[in-house]
Amino acid sequence: QVQLVESGGGLVQPGGSLRLSCTISGNIFNLYGVSWYRQAPGKQRESVATITRGSITNYLDSVKGRFTISRDNAANIVYLQMNNLKPEDTAVYYCNANVVTATSTYNLWGQGTQVTVSS
Repeated sequence: QVQLVESGGGLVQPGGSLRLSCTISGNIFNLYGVSWYRQAPGKQRESVATITRGSITNYLDSVKGRFTISRDNAANIVYLQMNNLKPEDTAVYYCNANVVTATSTYNLWGQGTQVTVSS
């Protein structure tokens, strides 16, 4: 069985930083593309950042230059470093991962972690 858990959310003042972690565990044969999404109250879920297995990255325009997605393939962890946070970054952040085991392929979602940017 495979599991995905997000961590690292919290309350931060505007201009502050947070680092989110997405840990994938289990009998993983390969971890492919991983994305961070977010959903603010009353809004649709949107893709914030994506990283391929080869570490090619893509970002939502509004977070370019402030957020950095990275991955540790040995540990099956993907990070989202968020700097210069703004109130409009407030949302529940979700990790989504494509995982291959010896017997199956999974598209996993985490339970989400709350990020609140407020003074």
